[in-house]
Amino acid sequence: MITTMSPAMLADAFARQLAIPAPLPEGQPWQGQDLAAGAAGSALLHIERARAGDGTWQQAHAWIKTAVATTISAGDTSGLYLGAPAAAFMLDCAVIAETPRYRDALTALDRHVIDLAHRRCDAARTRMRHGHPARFHEYDLFYGLTGIGAYLLRRSPSGSAMTRVLDYLVRLTRPIHHGDHGVLPGWWVDHQPDLTPSTLPGGHANLGTAHGITGPLLLLARALRQGVRVDGHEDAIDTILDWLDTWRQDGPAGLWWPEHLHLGDLRAGRPAQGGPARPSWCYGTPGIARAGQLAALTRNDPARQHVYEDAMARCLTDPDQLSKITDGGLCHGWAGVYQTAFRAAHDATTPALRRALPDLAAALTRHAHPGPGLDPGLLQGAAGTALALTTAAHNAAPTSGWDACLLID
Repeated sequence: MITTMSPAMLADAFARQLAIPAPLPEGQPWQGQDLAAGAAGSALLHIERARAGDGTWQQAHAWIKTAVATTISAGDTSGLYLGAPAAAFMLDCAVIAETPRYRDALTALDRHVIDLAHRRCDAARTRMRHGHPARFHEYDLFYGLTGIGAYLLRRSPSGSAMTRVLDYLVRLTRPIHHGDHGVLPGWWVDHQPDLTPSTLPGGHANLGTAHGITGPLLLLARALRQGVRVDGHEDAIDTILDWLDTWRQDGPAGLWWPEHLHLGDLRAGRPAQGGPARPSWCYGTPGIARAGQLAALTRNDPARQHVYEDAMARCLTDPDQLSKITDGGLCHGWAGVYQTAFRAAHDATTPALRRALPDLAAALTRHAHPGPGLDPGLLQGAAGTALALTTAAHNAAPTSGWDACLLID
Protein backbone atom coordinates (compact mmCIF):
# COMPACT_ATOMS: atom_id res chain seq x y z
CA MET A 1 0.00 0.00 0.00
CA ILE A 2 1.33 3.44 -0.94
CA THR A 3 0.20 6.10 1.52
CA THR A 4 -0.03 9.85 0.98
CA MET A 5 -0.75 10.53 4.65
CA SER A 6 1.56 12.92 6.47
CA PRO A 7 3.61 11.82 9.49
CA ALA A 8 1.19 13.67 11.78
CA MET A 9 -1.86 11.98 10.23
CA LEU A 10 -0.25 8.56 10.49
CA ALA A 11 0.78 9.15 14.11
CA ASP A 12 -2.83 10.12 14.87
CA ALA A 13 -4.10 6.99 13.14
CA PHE A 14 -1.78 4.76 15.16
CA ALA A 15 -2.75 6.53 18.39
CA ARG A 16 -6.45 6.01 17.71
CA GLN A 17 -5.90 2.30 17.19
CA LEU A 18 -3.83 2.11 20.37
CA ALA A 19 -6.22 4.24 22.41
CA ILE A 20 -7.33 1.45 24.76
CA PRO A 21 -4.85 -1.06 26.19
CA ALA A 22 -5.78 -4.71 26.05
CA PRO A 23 -5.93 -6.65 29.32
CA LEU A 24 -2.70 -8.35 30.30
CA PRO A 25 -2.51 -11.94 29.06
CA GLU A 26 -3.54 -14.47 31.65
CA GLY A 27 -0.54 -16.01 33.34
CA GLN A 28 1.82 -13.28 32.07
CA PRO A 29 1.55 -10.50 34.67
CA TRP A 30 5.07 -9.30 33.85
CA GLN A 31 4.06 -8.25 30.34
CA GLY A 32 2.82 -4.86 31.44
CA GLN A 33 6.32 -4.03 32.70
CA ASP A 34 7.94 -4.94 29.36
CA LEU A 35 9.26 -1.80 27.69
CA ALA A 36 10.00 -3.57 24.42
CA ALA A 37 6.61 -5.14 23.73
CA GLY A 38 4.34 -4.44 26.70
CA ALA A 39 2.18 -1.65 28.08
CA ALA A 40 5.14 0.27 29.55
CA GLY A 41 6.56 0.81 26.08
CA SER A 42 3.24 1.58 24.42
CA ALA A 43 2.49 4.11 27.16
CA LEU A 44 5.45 6.18 25.94
CA LEU A 45 3.51 7.03 22.76
CA HIS A 46 0.57 8.47 24.68
CA ILE A 47 2.85 10.21 27.19
CA GLU A 48 4.73 11.95 24.39
CA ARG A 49 1.47 12.89 22.66
CA ALA A 50 -0.01 14.28 25.90
CA ARG A 51 3.11 16.33 26.57
CA ALA A 52 3.20 17.61 22.98
CA GLY A 53 -0.51 18.52 22.97
CA ASP A 54 -1.44 15.84 20.42
CA GLY A 55 -3.29 13.61 22.90
CA THR A 56 -4.73 13.56 26.40
CA TRP A 57 -3.41 12.53 29.79
CA GLN A 58 -6.47 10.32 30.17
CA GLN A 59 -5.23 8.20 27.28
CA ALA A 60 -1.72 8.09 28.69
CA HIS A 61 -2.95 7.19 32.16
CA ALA A 62 -4.89 4.20 30.87
CA TRP A 63 -1.66 2.68 29.52
CA ILE A 64 0.38 3.67 32.58
CA LYS A 65 -2.21 2.06 34.84
CA THR A 66 -2.06 -1.15 32.81
CA ALA A 67 1.73 -1.20 32.96
CA VAL A 68 1.76 -1.07 36.76
CA ALA A 69 -1.36 -3.15 37.35
CA THR A 70 0.62 -6.04 38.86
CA THR A 71 3.46 -6.22 41.36
CA ILE A 72 6.51 -4.63 39.78
CA SER A 73 9.59 -6.81 39.73
CA ALA A 74 12.86 -5.48 41.09
CA GLY A 75 14.55 -8.89 40.90
CA ASP A 76 18.07 -9.35 39.62
CA THR A 77 16.85 -10.11 36.09
CA SER A 78 15.20 -6.69 35.85
CA GLY A 79 16.64 -4.10 33.49
CA LEU A 80 15.70 -1.00 31.54
CA TYR A 81 13.36 -3.03 29.35
CA LEU A 82 11.71 -5.14 32.06
CA GLY A 83 10.53 -4.65 35.62
CA ALA A 84 11.19 -1.74 37.96
CA PRO A 85 13.62 0.18 35.69
CA ALA A 86 11.16 -0.06 32.78
CA ALA A 87 8.24 1.18 34.88
CA ALA A 88 10.40 3.93 36.37
CA PHE A 89 11.58 5.08 32.94
CA MET A 90 7.98 5.24 31.75
CA LEU A 91 6.92 7.33 34.77
CA ASP A 92 9.94 9.63 34.46
CA CYS A 93 8.88 10.41 30.90
CA ALA A 94 5.41 11.27 32.24
CA VAL A 95 6.46 13.59 35.08
CA ILE A 96 6.13 17.30 34.31
CA ALA A 97 6.93 20.31 36.47
CA GLU A 98 3.36 21.62 36.62
CA THR A 99 1.86 18.67 38.51
CA PRO A 100 2.80 16.14 41.22
CA ARG A 101 1.33 13.37 39.06
CA TYR A 102 3.34 10.10 39.36
CA ARG A 103 6.12 11.67 41.48
CA ASP A 104 5.57 9.57 44.62
CA ALA A 105 5.45 6.32 42.65
CA LEU A 106 8.60 7.31 40.75
CA THR A 107 10.47 8.13 43.96
CA ALA A 108 9.56 4.72 45.39
CA LEU A 109 10.75 2.96 42.24
CA ASP A 110 14.00 4.92 42.26
CA ARG A 111 15.03 3.24 45.49
CA HIS A 112 14.49 -0.19 43.95
CA VAL A 113 16.43 0.70 40.80
CA ILE A 114 19.36 2.03 42.83
CA ASP A 115 19.43 -1.11 44.97
CA LEU A 116 19.28 -3.22 41.80
CA ALA A 117 22.19 -1.31 40.28
CA HIS A 118 24.35 -1.98 43.34
CA ARG A 119 23.48 -5.68 43.35
CA ARG A 120 24.19 -6.01 39.65
CA CYS A 121 27.54 -4.22 40.04
CA ASP A 122 28.42 -6.57 42.90
CA ALA A 123 27.60 -9.58 40.72
CA ALA A 124 29.65 -8.20 37.81
CA ARG A 125 32.62 -7.58 40.08
CA THR A 126 32.43 -11.17 41.34
CA ARG A 127 32.30 -12.48 37.77
CA MET A 128 35.33 -10.43 36.82
CA ARG A 129 37.26 -11.54 39.89
CA HIS A 130 36.71 -15.17 38.90
CA GLY A 131 37.91 -14.51 35.36
CA HIS A 132 34.72 -15.58 33.58
CA PRO A 133 33.61 -13.86 30.36
CA ALA A 134 30.61 -11.52 30.41
CA ARG A 135 27.11 -12.15 29.11
CA PHE A 136 24.79 -9.72 27.32
CA HIS A 137 22.48 -9.54 30.32
CA GLU A 138 25.29 -8.26 32.49
CA TYR A 139 26.19 -5.19 30.46
CA ASP A 140 23.77 -4.57 27.58
CA LEU A 141 21.17 -1.86 27.04
CA PHE A 142 18.06 -4.02 27.28
CA TYR A 143 18.63 -5.90 30.54
CA GLY A 144 22.17 -5.07 31.66
CA LEU A 145 24.02 -2.32 33.48
CA THR A 146 24.19 -0.04 30.42
CA GLY A 147 20.40 0.22 30.40
CA ILE A 148 20.20 0.69 34.16
CA GLY A 149 22.86 3.37 33.82
CA ALA A 150 20.84 5.11 31.11
CA TYR A 151 18.02 5.49 33.61
CA LEU A 152 20.29 6.60 36.46
CA LEU A 153 21.82 9.25 34.21
CA ARG A 154 18.36 10.83 33.99
CA ARG A 155 17.40 10.48 37.63
CA SER A 156 20.54 10.26 39.77
CA PRO A 157 23.61 11.24 37.74
CA SER A 158 25.70 12.17 40.78
CA GLY A 159 24.69 9.18 42.88
CA SER A 160 26.91 6.31 43.98
CA ALA A 161 24.99 3.83 41.82
CA MET A 162 25.74 5.85 38.68
CA THR A 163 29.39 6.04 39.68
CA ARG A 164 29.55 2.28 40.15
CA VAL A 165 27.94 1.61 36.77
CA LEU A 166 30.44 3.86 35.02
CA ASP A 167 33.33 2.31 36.95
CA TYR A 168 32.10 -1.09 35.81
CA LEU A 169 31.96 -0.01 32.17
CA VAL A 170 35.48 1.39 32.40
CA ARG A 171 36.67 -1.96 33.71
CA LEU A 172 34.70 -3.77 31.00
CA THR A 173 36.91 -2.16 28.37
CA ARG A 174 40.08 -3.68 29.81
CA PRO A 175 41.47 -6.79 28.04
CA ILE A 176 40.91 -10.25 29.49
CA HIS A 177 42.56 -13.63 29.11
CA HIS A 178 39.95 -16.27 28.25
CA GLY A 179 41.16 -19.86 28.40
CA ASP A 180 43.60 -20.71 25.63
CA HIS A 181 42.27 -17.97 23.38
CA GLY A 182 44.74 -15.30 24.41
CA VAL A 183 43.98 -11.65 25.03
CA LEU A 184 40.40 -10.62 24.21
CA PRO A 185 38.36 -7.44 24.69
CA GLY A 186 36.76 -7.20 28.10
CA TRP A 187 33.22 -7.31 26.67
CA TRP A 188 33.83 -10.70 25.05
CA VAL A 189 30.89 -13.06 25.67
CA ASP A 190 30.94 -16.85 25.74
CA HIS A 191 27.73 -17.35 23.77
CA GLN A 192 26.19 -16.68 20.37
CA PRO A 193 24.47 -13.39 19.44
CA ASP A 194 21.09 -15.14 20.01
CA LEU A 195 22.22 -16.17 23.53
CA THR A 196 22.50 -19.86 22.61
CA PRO A 197 25.70 -21.71 23.57
CA SER A 198 28.51 -20.90 21.19
CA THR A 199 28.93 -23.43 18.38
CA LEU A 200 32.29 -21.86 17.57
CA PRO A 201 35.12 -22.01 20.09
CA GLY A 202 35.34 -19.05 22.40
CA GLY A 203 32.19 -16.97 21.88
CA HIS A 204 32.21 -13.55 20.22
CA ALA A 205 32.58 -9.78 20.55
CA ASN A 206 29.46 -7.83 19.62
CA LEU A 207 29.61 -4.38 18.01
CA GLY A 208 25.90 -3.51 18.05
CA THR A 209 24.10 -0.86 20.08
CA ALA A 210 21.46 -3.15 21.58
CA HIS A 211 23.77 -5.89 22.88
CA GLY A 212 27.28 -4.86 21.90
CA ILE A 213 30.00 -2.47 22.95
CA THR A 214 28.51 0.59 21.26
CA GLY A 215 25.76 0.61 23.91
CA PRO A 216 28.33 1.18 26.69
CA LEU A 217 30.09 3.69 24.42
CA LEU A 218 26.87 5.69 24.12
CA LEU A 219 26.36 5.74 27.88
CA LEU A 220 29.99 6.67 28.59
CA ALA A 221 29.83 9.46 26.01
CA ARG A 222 26.48 10.81 27.14
CA ALA A 223 27.59 10.81 30.78
CA LEU A 224 30.79 12.68 29.93
CA ARG A 225 28.78 15.16 27.86
CA GLN A 226 26.72 15.88 31.00
CA GLY A 227 29.85 16.34 33.08
CA VAL A 228 29.47 12.99 34.85
CA ARG A 229 32.80 11.17 34.85
CA VAL A 230 34.86 8.58 36.74
CA ASP A 231 38.53 7.67 36.75
CA GLY A 232 39.54 6.11 33.44
CA HIS A 233 36.41 7.40 31.71
CA GLU A 234 38.15 9.01 28.75
CA ASP A 235 40.53 6.08 28.35
CA ALA A 236 37.58 3.69 28.17
CA ILE A 237 35.94 5.76 25.43
CA ASP A 238 39.20 5.85 23.51
CA THR A 239 39.64 2.08 23.85
CA ILE A 240 36.24 1.46 22.27
CA LEU A 241 36.85 4.02 19.54
CA ASP A 242 40.18 2.37 18.74
CA TRP A 243 38.39 -0.99 18.48
CA LEU A 244 35.84 0.48 16.09
CA ASP A 245 38.67 2.03 14.07
CA THR A 246 40.38 -1.35 13.86
CA TRP A 247 37.30 -3.17 12.59
CA ARG A 248 35.68 -0.59 10.32
CA GLN A 249 35.47 -1.65 6.71
CA ASP A 250 35.54 0.56 3.63
CA GLY A 251 32.96 -0.32 0.97
CA PRO A 252 31.66 1.29 -2.23
CA ALA A 253 29.07 3.23 -0.19
CA GLY A 254 31.38 4.22 2.64
CA LEU A 255 32.43 2.79 5.97
CA TRP A 256 30.61 -0.03 7.72
CA TRP A 257 31.16 -2.29 10.72
CA PRO A 258 30.57 -6.02 11.24
CA GLU A 259 27.79 -7.00 13.61
CA HIS A 260 30.01 -9.33 15.63
CA LEU A 261 33.42 -11.00 15.56
CA HIS A 262 34.49 -14.56 16.39
CA LEU A 263 37.94 -15.85 17.21
CA GLY A 264 38.55 -16.70 13.58
CA ASP A 265 37.89 -13.09 12.61
CA LEU A 266 40.36 -11.83 15.18
CA ARG A 267 43.05 -14.24 14.05
CA ALA A 268 42.47 -13.43 10.37
CA GLY A 269 42.37 -9.70 11.03
CA ARG A 270 39.19 -9.33 8.98
CA PRO A 271 35.50 -10.12 9.54
CA ALA A 272 33.75 -13.08 7.96
CA GLN A 273 30.85 -10.71 7.21
CA GLY A 274 31.35 -9.66 3.61
CA GLY A 275 29.48 -6.36 3.51
CA PRO A 276 27.23 -4.03 5.46
CA ALA A 277 24.14 -5.59 6.98
CA ARG A 278 20.73 -3.93 7.20
CA PRO A 279 20.96 -0.28 8.36
CA SER A 280 19.46 -0.18 11.84
CA TRP A 281 19.63 1.30 15.30
CA CYS A 282 20.25 -2.05 16.98
CA TYR A 283 23.18 -3.48 14.99
CA GLY A 284 23.84 -1.50 11.85
CA THR A 285 25.80 1.54 10.77
CA PRO A 286 23.27 4.16 12.03
CA GLY A 287 23.47 3.04 15.67
CA ILE A 288 27.24 2.51 15.61
CA ALA A 289 27.84 5.83 13.85
CA ARG A 290 25.69 7.73 16.36
CA ALA A 291 27.77 6.22 19.17
CA GLY A 292 30.99 7.19 17.43
CA GLN A 293 29.71 10.68 16.71
CA LEU A 294 28.77 11.33 20.35
CA ALA A 295 32.04 9.87 21.60
CA ALA A 296 34.01 12.07 19.20
CA LEU A 297 32.06 15.10 20.41
CA THR A 298 32.96 14.38 24.02
CA ARG A 299 36.61 13.82 23.11
CA ASN A 300 36.75 17.05 21.07
CA ASP A 301 37.79 15.14 17.97
CA PRO A 302 36.15 16.86 14.97
CA ALA A 303 37.99 14.73 12.41
CA ARG A 304 36.65 11.51 13.91
CA GLN A 305 33.22 13.07 14.30
CA HIS A 306 33.18 13.84 10.58
CA VAL A 307 34.15 10.23 9.78
CA TYR A 308 31.14 8.89 11.67
CA GLU A 309 28.73 11.47 10.29
CA ASP A 310 29.90 10.74 6.77
CA ALA A 311 29.51 7.00 7.34
CA MET A 312 25.91 7.46 8.49
CA ALA A 313 25.01 9.89 5.71
CA ARG A 314 26.42 7.64 2.98
CA CYS A 315 24.70 4.58 4.45
CA LEU A 316 21.35 6.37 4.59
CA THR A 317 21.55 7.55 0.99
CA ASP A 318 22.68 4.21 -0.45
CA PRO A 319 19.78 2.45 -2.24
CA ASP A 320 21.36 -0.99 -1.84
CA GLN A 321 21.62 -0.69 1.92
CA LEU A 322 18.23 0.99 2.34
CA SER A 323 16.57 -1.81 0.35
CA LYS A 324 17.41 -4.17 3.23
CA ILE A 325 15.07 -2.34 5.63
CA THR A 326 11.78 -4.20 5.55
CA ASP A 327 9.65 -2.88 8.41
CA GLY A 328 8.66 0.34 10.12
CA GLY A 329 9.80 -0.50 13.66
CA LEU A 330 12.32 1.09 15.98
CA CYS A 331 14.70 -1.78 16.58
CA HIS A 332 15.73 -2.61 13.01
CA GLY A 333 13.24 -0.70 10.89
CA TRP A 334 12.59 2.75 9.44
CA ALA A 335 11.46 4.29 12.74
CA GLY A 336 14.78 3.53 14.43
CA VAL A 337 16.74 4.69 11.40
CA TYR A 338 14.83 7.97 11.26
CA GLN A 339 15.02 8.69 15.00
CA THR A 340 18.75 7.93 15.10
CA ALA A 341 19.44 10.06 12.04
CA PHE A 342 17.33 12.91 13.46
CA ARG A 343 19.37 12.97 16.66
CA ALA A 344 22.65 12.69 14.78
CA ALA A 345 21.68 15.42 12.30
CA HIS A 346 21.11 17.93 15.08
CA ASP A 347 24.65 17.39 16.41
CA ALA A 348 26.29 17.17 12.99
CA THR A 349 28.87 19.65 11.76
CA THR A 350 27.97 19.12 8.10
CA PRO A 351 24.54 19.34 6.41
CA ALA A 352 24.47 15.88 4.78
CA LEU A 353 22.46 14.22 7.53
CA ARG A 354 19.92 17.03 7.70
CA ARG A 355 19.48 16.80 3.94
CA ALA A 356 18.74 13.08 4.28
CA LEU A 357 15.94 13.52 6.82
CA PRO A 358 13.06 14.36 4.41
CA ASP A 359 13.67 11.23 2.32
CA LEU A 360 13.96 9.12 5.48
CA ALA A 361 10.69 10.57 6.78
CA ALA A 362 9.02 9.78 3.45
CA ALA A 363 10.30 6.19 3.62
CA LEU A 364 9.01 5.90 7.18
CA THR A 365 5.53 7.03 6.15
CA ARG A 366 5.51 4.54 3.26
CA HIS A 367 6.26 1.68 5.64
CA ALA A 368 3.90 2.79 8.43
CA HIS A 369 0.67 0.81 8.08
CA PRO A 370 -2.01 1.38 10.71
CA GLY A 371 -4.65 -1.29 10.46
CA PRO A 372 -6.21 -4.35 12.09
CA GLY A 373 -4.03 -6.67 14.13
CA LEU A 374 -1.40 -4.09 15.08
CA ASP A 375 1.40 -5.09 17.41
CA PRO A 376 1.21 -2.25 19.96
CA GLY A 377 4.81 -2.62 21.16
CA LEU A 378 7.58 -0.07 21.29
CA LEU A 379 10.60 -1.80 19.76
CA GLN A 380 9.03 -3.68 16.88
CA GLY A 381 5.45 -2.49 16.95
CA ALA A 382 3.17 0.44 16.28
CA ALA A 383 4.05 2.57 19.31
CA GLY A 384 7.66 2.93 18.23
CA THR A 385 6.69 3.69 14.65
CA ALA A 386 4.21 6.32 15.79
CA LEU A 387 6.78 7.93 18.10
CA ALA A 388 9.25 8.38 15.24
CA LEU A 389 6.42 9.75 13.09
CA THR A 390 5.70 12.23 15.89
CA THR A 391 9.32 13.40 15.78
CA ALA A 392 9.04 13.81 12.00
CA ALA A 393 5.71 15.63 12.29
CA HIS A 394 7.01 18.20 14.81
CA ASN A 395 10.57 18.29 13.45
CA ALA A 396 11.63 18.49 17.09
CA ALA A 397 13.20 16.28 19.70
CA PRO A 398 10.75 14.38 21.90
CA THR A 399 9.36 16.44 24.76
CA SER A 400 9.38 13.42 27.06
CA GLY A 401 12.86 12.26 26.09
CA TRP A 402 11.50 8.77 25.38
CA ASP A 403 14.39 7.94 23.02
CA ALA A 404 16.80 7.93 25.95
CA CYS A 405 15.87 4.24 26.16
CA LEU A 406 17.77 3.91 22.85
CA LEU A 407 20.66 6.03 24.22
CA ILE A 408 20.68 8.15 21.05
CA ASP A 409 19.40 11.38 22.61
